[in-house]
Amino acid sequence: MDTGTQATLLPGKVGVIIPAAGSGRRMGTTRPKQFLELAGKPVLVHTITAFLRYSTHMTVVVVLPPKYLHSARQEIHSFLPSPLNRHLLFTAGGNTRQQSVYNGLQALPDKVQNILVHDGARPLISQAVIDRCLQGIANHGAVVAAVPVKDTLKRVSTETITSTISRDDLWQAQTPQAMQRQLLEQAYAHARQTRFPGTDESSLLEHANISVAVVPGSEQNIKITRPGDLTLAEALLTTEKTAVKIGHGFDAHRLVKGRKLILGGVEIPGELGLDGHSDADVLTHALIDAMLGALGEGDIGRHFPDTDANYKNIDSLKLLKRVTELMQEHNMYLGNADITVVCQHPKLAPFLDKMQSRLALACKTTEKSINIKATTTEKMGFTGRGEGISAHAVVLLNQQV
Repeated sequence: MDTGTQATLLPGKVGVIIPAAGSGRRMGTTRPKQFLELAGKPVLVHTITAFLRYSTHMTVVVVLPPKYLHSARQEIHSFLPSPLNRHLLFTAGGNTRQQSVYNGLQALPDKVQNILVHDGARPLISQAVIDRCLQGIANHGAVVAAVPVKDTLKRVSTETITSTISRDDLWQAQTPQAMQRQLLEQAYAHARQTRFPGTDESSLLEHANISVAVVPGSEQNIKITRPGDLTLAEALLTTEKTAVKIGHGFDAHRLVKGRKLILGGVEIPGELGLDGHSDADVLTHALIDAMLGALGEGDIGRHFPDTDANYKNIDSLKLLKRVTELMQEHNMYLGNADITVVCQHPKLAPFLDKMQSRLALACKTTEKSINIKATTTEKMGFTGRGEGISAHAVVLLNQQV
């Protein structure tokens, strides 16, 4: 049962190229626009964080102006917690966007087989749009995030309207522009042979007769180009920060013989396992209930009833991925989760890091955003007598623009 994009495209095989080597002369500032302050951080840091928050397993290459390469790298690192820096690379840009993206492509490790190219000056990219682009690669090979043109378009010559252009089939291209790596390499090779200067990656693909599909972008996925754009982006980010939701979840299952003990998606060795319709992963179930509670979407039983054979012995991480998709449909993302497992035996400390990693991947967040604690009841109650295991979870969801 495929539950989402990350099951289709493994995050470790996805690379992001963020071209940020332009000068941004239209901003009217001496400092390039991607380094201007937005809500207390450089614009570029917001852009990078959006992808690292989506998955810490994707490789992100930031393409910088050569003269800012060293200083910008230090500045960016100063704004990011160390766990987010593990798959973050930097390289120098060229004289054109085409050359800069190619430099970023060359910097990606060979294991990366799927590419997202995203403007460094588009800091409000949502996880939902990233999802659509990755699914677009799986479905079509190459896609561009875009929005339909809303305004009437006029063709003008010497300040006089010569015609009105139908907007029925017109879309405004954004980024990410996403494609299989082999297709982008093929397009670059053809562009070199024909000396073709493309305006963006999709134009290179089109020139090489490679089909490119469109996936829905977002009206809020704006590009910082002029001073007024910073004001708008600041307002949108302020709105995002004020929209938070809190949820609490609880679950408990009996311990029985003949079942595997699964907690946080990790199998714990032992003679007893948790009894239930699914894999009875109480830790993951508590987290799911907390997320559903924050969304106002009921509980796990409403969405995955134990009367449905489709969920018999199902891996609860698959259910968690579905709830993560629901969360994104609500334009929310997981700010952090705090989970407490009540278990007298076995000792869970050796497995907590692995649980944290698997839950973070399913929730499309960083490992730092998932905290797991294990405790006992000093042999009191059903957990203390070894009859079962319970778990509590509290989550904070933030609005995603």
